[in-house]
Amino acid sequence: MKTLAIVGGGASGMLAGITALETNPDIQVIIFDQKDILGKKILSTGNGRCNLTNKNMSLDYFRSDEPQLISSVLKAFGYSDTIRFFENLGLLMKSRNGYIYPRCDQASVVRSVLDNRLKELGADIRRENAVTSICRTKKGFQIETGSEKIYADRVILSAGGKASSKLGSDGSGYTLAKSLGHSVVPVVPALVQLKVKDFTFQKASGVRTDAKVTALINGRMAASDTGELQITNYGISGIPVFQVSRYISRALYEKQNAQIVIDFLPELEEASLRELFNKKLQHLSGNQKAKPEDLLTGILHTKLIPEILRISGIRFSAKLNMIKDAELTRLCEVIKSCRLNISDTNGFDNAQVSAGGVSLKEVDMETMQSCITKDLYLAGELLDVDGICGGYNLQWAWATGYLAGKHAASGL
Repeated sequence: MKTLAIVGGGASGMLAGITALETNPDIQVIIFDQKDILGKKILSTGNGRCNLTNKNMSLDYFRSDEPQLISSVLKAFGYSDTIRFFENLGLLMKSRNGYIYPRCDQASVVRSVLDNRLKELGADIRRENAVTSICRTKKGFQIETGSEKIYADRVILSAGGKASSKLGSDGSGYTLAKSLGHSVVPVVPALVQLKVKDFTFQKASGVRTDAKVTALINGRMAASDTGELQITNYGISGIPVFQVSRYISRALYEKQNAQIVIDFLPELEEASLRELFNKKLQHLSGNQKAKPEDLLTGILHTKLIPEILRISGIRFSAKLNMIKDAELTRLCEVIKSCRLNISDTNGFDNAQVSAGGVSLKEVDMETMQSCITKDLYLAGELLDVDGICGGYNLQWAWATGYLAGKHAASGL
């Protein structure tokens, strides 16, 4: 009996195993994973609800050094294929504006239906069994773990990236890929919080506010997103920060200047904001005790106001009727484009995914077979592709796992 070994039992590895056994029931499939259960990282996705995929499956939501190579994978196994696959496993799903979740809002059921199908198909699952080396031999591959040595005819490497090491993604897959001849695009945290140099909004920690967040690399815009910004004691977080963080991470890795520009009122143009201030000034003109903070009350979160005024050069204790025209202009500029210098990210352990990985130029994207080492297939986060929040990273895992499993099992 021919043997297919899958190194890494996360989302891509589990789907690869199912697809392989459904494609060729006459092979042996062995899945190695470091953790006590397969798919442990799935449990944390979507804040424990598991955002499986997204109806709006645009290439614009994926990042890579070779983005033009992504499309063939998503065409081979896209949104509709993912829905059909999980429906066949008995999973009921629901849509929230195109974001697909299990109907019960439990990520654990997604992991369970995958795990149950693997057991039903007879996969040999070896938990708490980290692969330490893979060597190409004349007949296939020699795979070593801390406790055993086995031989396989083909290997799928789906060991994940470096994000959330406690869930199994410790970067060891990159070492294995390199040992088999592959090169790796620099790996950095993505979908991660950002640390701000000399952060002065610390007293506003815990504040959540709608804002537009723009990443500037050496003064040039790299990406932007609008949503709920979260102020922390070390910097900034929230979905819009996550969406642009991979660009900041890469810039920091390359020792470039990385900044975030925050627009605290993205729904208003600067001229409209100035007009709003003029109206408030007229309304408050009869109040001799009015202070600058009164101008911003009802517009910004109260914990943000002292720092916004300070950056604008306006004394918190000044009288409102003493504010100069130039100071109002500066206040509008700060609210619409508050610039922060980023010193670091919050690290791999707090990142949802990694950016970077095995170069797509070294993989046949029609089959996921290595162009470097015959009978080696690669899938999932290990590859140089990362998506924004919204089910895109899991869609990449499902799609690459499907292709790797199908083609690795064919002809064995």
